[in-house]
Amino acid sequence: MNKDELQGGARYIGGKVEKTLGDVGEIRDWQVDGVVDQVAGGVQHAYGRAKSIVGDVVDSAPELADEARDRLTSAADRATDVAQHGGKVAVDTLREEPAVWVLAAGVVGYALAWLIHGRR
Repeated sequence: MNKDELQGGARYIGGKVEKTLGDVGEIRDWQVDGVVDQVAGGVQHAYGRAKSIVGDVVDSAPELADEARDRLTSAADRATDVAQHGGKVAVDTLREEPAVWVLAAGVVGYALAWLIHGRR
Protein backbone atom coordinates (compact mmCIF):
# COMPACT_ATOMS: atom_id res chain seq x y z
CA MET A 1 0.00 0.00 0.00
CA ASN A 2 1.43 3.35 -1.00
CA LYS A 3 0.84 6.90 0.25
CA ASP A 4 -1.94 7.69 -2.25
CA GLU A 5 -3.89 4.55 -1.39
CA LEU A 6 -3.69 5.33 2.32
CA GLN A 7 -4.52 9.03 2.03
CA GLY A 8 -7.31 8.37 -0.46
CA GLY A 9 -8.90 5.76 1.79
CA ALA A 10 -8.67 8.06 4.80
CA ARG A 11 -10.19 10.97 2.85
CA TYR A 12 -13.01 8.72 1.61
CA ILE A 13 -13.86 7.58 5.15
CA GLY A 14 -13.63 11.17 6.42
CA GLY A 15 -16.03 12.23 3.68
CA LYS A 16 -18.45 9.48 4.68
CA VAL A 17 -18.38 10.66 8.28
CA GLU A 18 -18.77 14.30 7.24
CA LYS A 19 -21.76 13.50 4.99
CA THR A 20 -23.41 11.39 7.68
CA LEU A 21 -23.04 14.22 10.22
CA GLY A 22 -24.41 16.64 7.63
CA ASP A 23 -27.39 14.32 7.05
CA VAL A 24 -28.06 14.00 10.78
CA GLY A 25 -27.74 17.73 11.44
CA GLU A 26 -29.31 18.68 8.10
CA ILE A 27 -26.30 20.88 7.33
CA ARG A 28 -26.11 21.22 3.56
CA ASP A 29 -22.46 22.40 3.45
CA TRP A 30 -21.26 19.34 5.37
CA GLN A 31 -23.26 17.04 3.12
CA VAL A 32 -21.73 18.55 -0.02
CA ASP A 33 -18.21 18.62 1.43
CA GLY A 34 -18.61 15.01 2.54
CA VAL A 35 -19.60 13.86 -0.95
CA VAL A 36 -16.73 15.84 -2.50
CA ASP A 37 -14.27 14.24 -0.08
CA GLN A 38 -15.68 10.78 -0.81
CA VAL A 39 -15.24 11.21 -4.55
CA ALA A 40 -11.77 12.76 -4.23
CA GLY A 41 -10.70 10.07 -1.77
CA GLY A 42 -11.97 7.31 -4.02
CA VAL A 43 -10.11 8.74 -7.01
CA GLN A 44 -6.89 9.17 -5.03
CA HIS A 45 -7.17 5.62 -3.70
CA ALA A 46 -7.75 4.25 -7.23
CA TYR A 47 -4.74 6.23 -8.49
CA GLY A 48 -2.58 4.79 -5.72
CA ARG A 49 -3.80 1.29 -6.47
CA ALA A 50 -3.01 1.70 -10.17
CA LYS A 51 0.44 3.00 -9.25
CA SER A 52 1.02 -0.09 -7.10
CA ILE A 53 -0.08 -2.43 -9.89
CA VAL A 54 2.22 -0.74 -12.43
CA GLY A 55 5.09 -0.95 -9.93
CA ASP A 56 4.45 -4.66 -9.44
CA VAL A 57 4.45 -5.24 -13.20
CA VAL A 58 7.69 -3.29 -13.65
CA ASP A 59 9.31 -5.18 -10.78
CA SER A 60 8.34 -8.57 -12.25
CA ALA A 61 9.33 -7.70 -15.85
CA PRO A 62 12.95 -8.96 -15.56
CA GLU A 63 11.75 -12.28 -14.18
CA LEU A 64 9.25 -12.66 -17.02
CA ALA A 65 11.94 -11.80 -19.58
CA ASP A 66 14.30 -14.38 -18.07
CA GLU A 67 11.58 -17.03 -18.16
CA ALA A 68 10.76 -16.24 -21.81
CA ARG A 69 14.46 -16.38 -22.73
CA ASP A 70 14.82 -19.77 -21.01
CA ARG A 71 11.77 -21.15 -22.81
CA LEU A 72 13.00 -19.91 -26.20
CA THR A 73 16.45 -21.37 -25.58
CA SER A 74 14.92 -24.70 -24.61
CA ALA A 75 12.72 -24.74 -27.72
CA ALA A 76 15.69 -23.87 -29.95
CA ASP A 77 17.75 -26.66 -28.38
CA ARG A 78 14.94 -29.16 -29.01
CA ALA A 79 14.57 -27.99 -32.62
CA THR A 80 18.32 -28.33 -33.15
CA ASP A 81 18.28 -31.85 -31.72
CA VAL A 82 15.38 -32.87 -33.97
CA ALA A 83 17.08 -31.39 -37.05
CA GLN A 84 20.37 -33.14 -36.26
CA HIS A 85 18.57 -36.43 -35.75
CA GLY A 86 16.70 -35.99 -39.04
CA GLY A 87 19.96 -35.24 -40.85
CA LYS A 88 21.59 -38.35 -39.40
CA VAL A 89 18.62 -40.48 -40.49
CA ALA A 90 18.83 -39.02 -44.01
CA VAL A 91 22.58 -39.72 -44.24
CA ASP A 92 22.11 -43.27 -42.97
CA THR A 93 19.30 -43.88 -45.46
CA LEU A 94 21.44 -42.46 -48.28
CA ARG A 95 24.24 -44.87 -47.40
CA GLU A 96 21.88 -47.84 -47.20
CA GLU A 97 19.55 -47.04 -50.15
CA PRO A 98 21.34 -44.79 -52.68
CA ALA A 99 18.98 -45.75 -55.52
CA VAL A 100 15.97 -44.37 -53.61
CA TRP A 101 17.73 -41.03 -53.18
CA VAL A 102 18.73 -40.86 -56.83
CA LEU A 103 15.13 -41.56 -57.84
CA ALA A 104 13.82 -38.96 -55.35
CA ALA A 105 16.30 -36.35 -56.62
CA GLY A 106 15.20 -37.03 -60.20
CA VAL A 107 11.52 -36.64 -59.32
CA VAL A 108 12.18 -33.39 -57.42
CA GLY A 109 14.29 -32.05 -60.30
CA TYR A 110 11.60 -32.91 -62.85
CA ALA A 111 8.90 -31.28 -60.67
CA LEU A 112 10.96 -28.10 -60.28
CA ALA A 113 11.63 -27.91 -64.01
CA TRP A 114 7.94 -28.41 -64.78
CA LEU A 115 6.98 -25.68 -62.27
CA ILE A 116 9.53 -23.22 -63.63
CA HIS A 117 8.96 -23.79 -67.33
CA GLY A 118 5.43 -25.10 -67.36
CA ARG A 119 3.95 -27.02 -70.28
CA ARG A 120 5.14 -25.98 -73.72
